[in-house]
Amino acid sequence: MPNNNTSAAPNNNERKWLKPSDRAKGYAEERKLKVHKFGKKKGEELTEYDKGILSGYLLCQSDHAGMFRYKQAMDATNDKEYAKRFSKEKGTKLKKGDKK
Repeated sequence: MPNNNTSAAPNNNERKWLKPSDRAKGYAEERKLKVHKFGKKKGEELTEYDKGILSGYLLCQSDHAGMFRYKQAMDATNDKEYAKRFSKEKGTKLKKGDKK
């Protein structure tokens, strides 16, 4: 019988980002141990491809976009919970004073 649990399905409208220093720290640990520490491949050995992806340009773009959106929302609303939610949304516009 198929599992109808929709909470496990990935949300394509959600941006996943970290502070670049936190991402770099986690990736440095992975490279040192030569195994994945996070995600679906946790415990598996890193391939050369994976090592290259860990310092990838697209991850950097997402991190910087998330930080920019977080700071933008904090300046407008001064609400940390709203800023966190807003920074992970893709394709939404900030409305000054809007707290959803």
